[in-house]
Amino acid sequence: MDDLLLALTVPAVVVASGVYAVCDCRRQRRRPPPPYTRRAARTAARDALILAGTVVEGSYAALGGLYAGPATPHPAGNTPAVSGGPDASRDRGPSRPAPARRR
Repeated sequence: MDDLLLALTVPAVVVASGVYAVCDCRRQRRRPPPPYTRRAARTAARDALILAGTVVEGSYAALGGLYAGPATPHPAGNTPAVSGGPDASRDRGPSRPAPARRR
């Protein structure tokens, strides 16, 4: 009798797994797709680009005055861009070394 029950459990398990597979396929067809689809990925990418754009625009609004725009005129040819002190050299050669400091 034990051998008969063992022999009948194998086909019963096969039939039960087949029924489960069929029901699972039908259930997946009726359910809506998962929330992370291609459309959701495109929407998330677009939102990330919008957020990055707002960060860049905010940074430029806060720090834009530090950078010269392309339409601003550059200083004239021989005029120094930085005003030099009384000991500043006017030639384009290397500057003299600074005096050594004592410790």
